[in-house]
Order: sequence, then structure tokens, then C-alpha cells
Amino acid sequence: MAHPADVVATYLDHLDVERGMSVHTLTNYRRDLDRYLEHLERIGRTDLAEVTAPDVGTFLVALRTGEDGHRPLATASASRAVVAVRGLHRFALAEQEVTQDVAADVHPPAPPRKLPKALDVDTVTRLLEAPSTEDPRGVRDRALLELLYSTGARISEVVGLDVDDVDAEQRTVVLTGKGGKQRLVPVGRPALAALDAYRVRSRPGFAVRGRGTPALFLNARGARLSRQSAWNVLRETAEFAGITAEISPHTLRHSFATHLLDGGADLRVVQELLGHASVTTTQIYTMVTVDRLREVYATSHPRARAGRAG
Repeated sequence: MAHPADVVATYLDHLDVERGMSVHTLTNYRRDLDRYLEHLERIGRTDLAEVTAPDVGTFLVALRTGEDGHRPLATASASRAVVAVRGLHRFALAEQEVTQDVAADVHPPAPPRKLPKALDVDTVTRLLEAPSTEDPRGVRDRALLELLYSTGARISEVVGLDVDDVDAEQRTVVLTGKGGKQRLVPVGRPALAALDAYRVRSRPGFAVRGRGTPALFLNARGARLSRQSAWNVLRETAEFAGITAEISPHTLRHSFATHLLDGGADLRVVQELLGHASVTTTQIYTMVTVDRLREVYATSHPRARAGRAG
């Protein structure tokens, strides 16, 4: 008979002595496995060989819901507890205390999928119109932000552009994405107008201070604008425009994708424009638009809310 508490004690000794696990991690494992022992005692499992895969599964549920009287654990903590339990059963099998590893197919909970933050169209417009067109930096910053939103490009892709990568006549830009993969993306007229203003009125003044770089976007020293500097442009412009929504380096990229899908664009087309290798990556934006659809439905449909008169 393999009493669960005895196997846990032996397993922890193994982790401490033979595996050299840190004191901090060992303390966490001990806490997680003590909770697991309570779970097994509560369901009447006095022999580890009697434990079934559903028993381990209900423990995972209890970790997240607190049904066992303990506080519910966050995803990362619950994942660690599942790893500890899986290690225990794997160890018990190796030590021939049990004849099968019932925890082998019980996986840690997946982390919650964080939805991209997208600004609404009015807020994007406010952001794009915030830079002053009276000074060279403002002209550059407006062109930068317009191009980010018009193409859905990553900041690194835009600061990596050279002057010749933009074809104003064809209204396209060649973006170089991850792994050096290039894609041709259309550019809207407002972005082209902002780029034209920058190239005529602003870039030459920056360029004379540098060493003749072909980079499209230049800093005050005439060198290629860095990714961090471009991110600062976005953040500072949002602050100047009074935008309180969370801003990230991908804010305009996320807004680009969400607004296209809201407007009826095909998911595969958006995938190509964003340069995603798999459509699965692009599908996360459909979750954003579904939330938007729910919001519009809830506020617009006469019978969307309970208690409304028929």
C-alpha cells in the first residue's frame, strides 16, 4: 500500500537531496502537495494506487474555484500545483509505488488569452491629428503615426523603412517583418499626404545633420529613428491628446486590425496585411469585434436586456 502522505514525503526528499531544488520552490511544492493530500483524504483515497485521472482533474478544478475551502489560485500558481502533482505521480510510477501514471494527461491550465487593446476610430483620429504641423518634429511624428495606423505595421517595421520602400504612385509600402519576410501593404491617402509633407518640409532638415542614411524616419541627429524613440512618440502624443486608454507599442496595429474586421474585411486579408504566419494569430481580433458586437446589441436591440417591455 502506497499511502499518499508517505509518497509525498519521499518525493520531497528526492527533490531536495537528489534534484537540489531551491528552498523557495520546495516550499511551494510542499504547500501544493499538502493541499493535494487534503483533496485525496476528502475523497477517500488512502492509497495512491487508487487515485484516478478524474481525481486529479477535480483537484485542478478546486485549485481554480476554491471548492476545497482554500482560496482560488491564479493561473500561474495553479499551473505550478499541477506540475507538482504530475511530478509526484511520475515519481511514484518510477519507484513502483503505483502501476500507472494517472496524472500524465492532466495539463496545467492555459493562461488567459489577453485581448489586444484597440482604440475607437474617433480616438485614433484625435491621436493622429495631435502632432503640430508647424514644426519639423511634429510633421515627422504625424507621418509616423499615420503610417503605423494606415498599414498596421509593427513599430520596428516602420522605423526600419528606407525612403525607397514607399511607392507613393502605387500607394504601397514594402514592410520587412519577422524573419526578414517582406510584404507589400497599401497605404491610405492621409498617410501618403503626411509622408509627403514630412519628406518635403521636415526630413531634409534632419538629414543634413547626419551621414546620408537612406532611413525614412530620422531623429534630430539625422540618424535612423529608433524603435524606442518611435514608441515614445506614440506615448507622448497620446498623453498630449488627452487619451487615457492604455497605450502600447502595438496600439495602432491592434486598432488597424480591429477596425478592418469591424468594417467587414476578410480574416485572411487581415492576416496578410499584418504579416501573420498563421491565421490563428489573427483570429484573436475576431474576439475583440465579437465583444463590440455584443456591446452594440446590448445597447441597441429592444429586447436585449431582461425586464424591458415587449
